[in-house]
Amino acid sequence: MTRIQPAATVTPLHPAAPTAVERSGGEPAVVLENVCKTYGRGASAVEALRGVSFDIRDNEFFTLLGPSGCGKTTLLRALAGFEHVSGGVIRLFGQDIVDVPTHKRPVNTVFQSYSLFPHMTVSENVAYGLRRLRRPADEIRTTVAEMLQLVKMERFADRLPTQLSGGQQQRVALARALAPHPKVLLLDEPLSALDLKLRQAMRQELKQIQAETAITFIFVTHDQDEALSMSDRIAVMSEGQVQQVGTPTEIYEHPANRFVAGFVGDANFIEAEITSPIGAEVTCRTKGGLDLRANGAKARPGQRSVTLFLRPEKVRLAPKGQGTVDGQVETIQYLGNACLMEIGIGEAAPVLVSERMADVDQPRRAVGDRVGVVFDPRALQVLEE
Repeated sequence: MTRIQPAATVTPLHPAAPTAVERSGGEPAVVLENVCKTYGRGASAVEALRGVSFDIRDNEFFTLLGPSGCGKTTLLRALAGFEHVSGGVIRLFGQDIVDVPTHKRPVNTVFQSYSLFPHMTVSENVAYGLRRLRRPADEIRTTVAEMLQLVKMERFADRLPTQLSGGQQQRVALARALAPHPKVLLLDEPLSALDLKLRQAMRQELKQIQAETAITFIFVTHDQDEALSMSDRIAVMSEGQVQQVGTPTEIYEHPANRFVAGFVGDANFIEAEITSPIGAEVTCRTKGGLDLRANGAKARPGQRSVTLFLRPEKVRLAPKGQGTVDGQVETIQYLGNACLMEIGIGEAAPVLVSERMADVDQPRRAVGDRVGVVFDPRALQVLEE
């Protein structure tokens, strides 16, 4: 299969992560500098984007992640040219595209609704953009065949969209967007209408297609699992601002703040006071009087009041009397491969614990059981303010 070649390169602005370096050399495909978007004026004005700045590397699978209304779709539409920003700069491979019309940007979009033409066959839908670009007939036939092979839809070439399943329509929409060989492909929650099993399968297919085509993918979603499983890097957004940009591991294991920690996965937050000198490890006393050791790498000099952060799967249960503190099982959610439990510890807020069901002989917990709760100082982190 013919590989779609990336566009001309420019000098990298920042060091690339290993995955991007291996594939593309780390050249930035998109650079955003202080991008703002305001709807309305005066007292009724709404700031959809507030000073957004980051770069997206060439040949990167980059995800904009956040809750509804956080600005991620507005940002995607600004990249596509459907929204004109109120301020800031957007560069595509070194070119400022803020004032470049939509049809002149080397960018294509896959929408949530797919937006296929119902009166056209699968092949005709894929060929549509190429015909508008007045590509030669032989090139159109070759490209359509390549795209349908890429998305595994060759045998459906003569069907109409109404004769396809949701997953098949999604593949056709993807093939149509890829056919003109855009430099950047924008995907606006394209999997949200699919059922769970199909979404999971399509995640892997999208990731594979991105690697095969060597095109920069910018993916918008509110689904944390999608973002973590597919992305080279993620930008977590809230209220029009970027809270953190990082790899899935960085976002999940080392969140920049409480919003990121709470939005991406389950989390425990424990309010405490530092009682030891600040260093790599600190001792903290919770409001319930419990002394805990924690990773103090993010504590500021002189800081005393802190929020401690801990993922539920990093808490270990032990027999009563053999943990950091004793507690009682208050609730249990059976999730198949794991149980998510709330463990009450005195007057403190319950601690979320995720215990995997890996061992068939492992005893099942029951509400009311007394257990020991083990906090690992390496996993218990001081959050940045």
